Amino acid sequence: MQESQASGQPIQAKPGEQGSGAISQGFLETSNVKAVEEMIDMISTQRAYEMNSKVIQTADQMLQKLTNLR
Repeated sequence: MQESQASGQPIQAKPGEQGSGAISQGFLETSNVKAVEEMIDMISTQRAYEMNSKVIQTADQMLQKLTNLR
């Protein structure tokens, strides 16, 4: 292990001792990410971006038409 300014000093301990986690064979590590919620958030963000882009495009078109009227 190497120390960096962001990490601080490394702590070495055997599994299950000094507050470190235990190692178990035959088990899968679970994810802390809820994939469905992340997909919904991504779709919502994409739709909001599309709507904002359309508003800017419409405002730009209106300004072009106003400029052409003069």
